[in-house]
Amino acid sequence: MLPNRRDPRLHVAAVIITIHVLGQVALGFQVSVPQVLAAILACAVIEVAITFYETRSFVWPASAMLTGSGVALILRVVGTPVDDHWTTYAWWVFALVAGLSLLSKYVIRYRGSHVFNPSNIGLVVTFVLLGSSRVEPLDFWWAPLNPAMLLAYAVILGGGLLITRRLKLLVLAASFWIVLASGLGVLAASGHCMTANWAFAPVCGFDYWRVIVGSPETMIFLFFMITDPKTIPAGRIGRVAFGALVAVASVLGMATQSDEFGAKVTLLAGLVILCAARPLIDRLAPATKTSDDQLGPFLRRTILGDAGAPRVSRRLVGIGAAVLAVLAFPVAVVLAGTPTRGYVAPDSSELLDTVPYHIDTSTLPTITVGQDVIDFDHTLAGDGIQPILFALGQNLEVEDQALLRRDESLLEAVDHGDRLIQMQSELADAQASGTTTIHHYRFDSVSVRLLVPFGRQTGLSLGFVATGTVTIDTYDSAGDLQTTTTEPFDTMFAVRQATGARWLDVAELPPPT
Repeated sequence: MLPNRRDPRLHVAAVIITIHVLGQVALGFQVSVPQVLAAILACAVIEVAITFYETRSFVWPASAMLTGSGVALILRVVGTPVDDHWTTYAWWVFALVAGLSLLSKYVIRYRGSHVFNPSNIGLVVTFVLLGSSRVEPLDFWWAPLNPAMLLAYAVILGGGLLITRRLKLLVLAASFWIVLASGLGVLAASGHCMTANWAFAPVCGFDYWRVIVGSPETMIFLFFMITDPKTIPAGRIGRVAFGALVAVASVLGMATQSDEFGAKVTLLAGLVILCAARPLIDRLAPATKTSDDQLGPFLRRTILGDAGAPRVSRRLVGIGAAVLAVLAFPVAVVLAGTPTRGYVAPDSSELLDTVPYHIDTSTLPTITVGQDVIDFDHTLAGDGIQPILFALGQNLEVEDQALLRRDESLLEAVDHGDRLIQMQSELADAQASGTTTIHHYRFDSVSVRLLVPFGRQTGLSLGFVATGTVTIDTYDSAGDLQTTTTEPFDTMFAVRQATGARWLDVAELPPPT
């Protein structure tokens, strides 16, 4: 039994497959063809077997293949080789996640129908159980607005609008997007930020709002995941409420998260929560035939009363409840985001001005900037990279002063992450032993590359691969110089705008081979 060519599922599949193809050939998706096929085939085989067992007929597994392709579109496995379109790495993870996602449709049911969107619940459970060190969702930000990215937006928006309009679900999608955009606007205005693997600095303010609201991943979630006809309320009013409440749940969850992994998982989790609550929405706002009954028995009694005559008190109660909900939502968003707010650090320039250090800019070598850096940000080519190298030199000198002064606040002004932990340990050792060792670097050659952390939602970094000589001075507890040695070095310093505008040292790594 083959599907009808007018089947909306085929149209959705056409959109998703087009995005898969663009991701492979132009957008740099870190997922391979075998991984995608493993997810789709696993779902297809399971669906064909189950339907044959139930009906003794072979049915084209259109829905199952959508589940598999949806899982493969969003899921990423840490460790997948970069730019290897045919690697079979962790193919079984995709097959397992997709297969279990599909089986949820047959195991978790309510009144003869599945409760959750299969790919949605499968992905959320996978991300929660395995964590960002093993798996990741597709990024909010895919690529600059190049022709391939514009085509992807055209396919998603064009296909999504046509399909949801045909299924009469456009109002559901619109209610979700409007509430999501409003809630994230409040969250962004409150100073909320997130770290992301595609940004050097925390993503805050308007950029935070723009990236999430306009993300192609959000558009896919909006048009092709929350609009699953089998898992949404049947009534028109119920569908509007469903879309709005999915957005409310998602925004409140995202307010509690400080990195992109958490933001993406809580966005997806909003649908899981509302799918579980769908029976209640169906009861409060059921589908009815007449226009008068579209409000549902519950809403009609609230506004008109039991006898059908207008009752001002009930009408006022209904209006008051709506107004209260509108006012309470932004307050709840701000309160939910309070514990995770404060990523942007205060200006440390005054503190650093108290530290004596000298860097001779004439000794800085010419920097070789990798093509990956230029492709990501053309302003970093040529002289644009020099100020960052100068900041790296400043940070290394301030680290020495922090060790000599026993001043941890200086370390916090120039270091972050692994580098801060390393230097704090060196400071503790110096305090315990009374012996302080500092390093003065002279760079002979420097090249720069992008460092994209896959599996750690800490942010994009620049890797300065440097060679030269390092002078190592050792001081005793009285601050007197005891020994001086000079030796060559070959290392890579990672820098990132981890807490705001200043470039901080975040790690020292072995040089790439």
